[in-house]
Amino acid sequence: MNTYQELKNRHQKEMDAFPLGAAFSNEQFEKMMQKWGLTVNDTDKICFIGGGCFIRKSDKETFFNMLKKFNDETKAAIDADKTGDGFIYDMFYYELANHEYCITYEYDETFDALGLTEEQVLADKRLLHGLKKAEKEYLKICD
Repeated sequence: MNTYQELKNRHQKEMDAFPLGAAFSNEQFEKMMQKWGLTVNDTDKICFIGGGCFIRKSDKETFFNMLKKFNDETKAAIDADKTGDGFIYDMFYYELANHEYCITYEYDETFDALGLTEEQVLADKRLLHGLKKAEKEYLKICD
């Protein structure tokens, strides 16, 4: 398994364990609130975080600290890859495959998933090297 995927899996496991609620109907909203020991009128005790998802206000700081930690760990792994042949290669390979680069031949979704811009990649020799290497290796298995 690649190192980027290992980090993503660890982050996903931590996110899955977090008391996050999702509601796309009144019934789902009521069940979510009941699960937290709240009533549907206790909306002052929850925060909407987008995508139909909610957290308790009491968990807000913990939630955003967790997201910051995820970002910091990913940035540290990128920074530690001095050549682009390790974590950087793994992250580009994973995201190129995940976003079906072999069909679109566009980097947009890959860069979006990584929170990178084309300018950032072009300006960093390690990122550009890792991207080009991952692209070459990924396309080999697509033929």
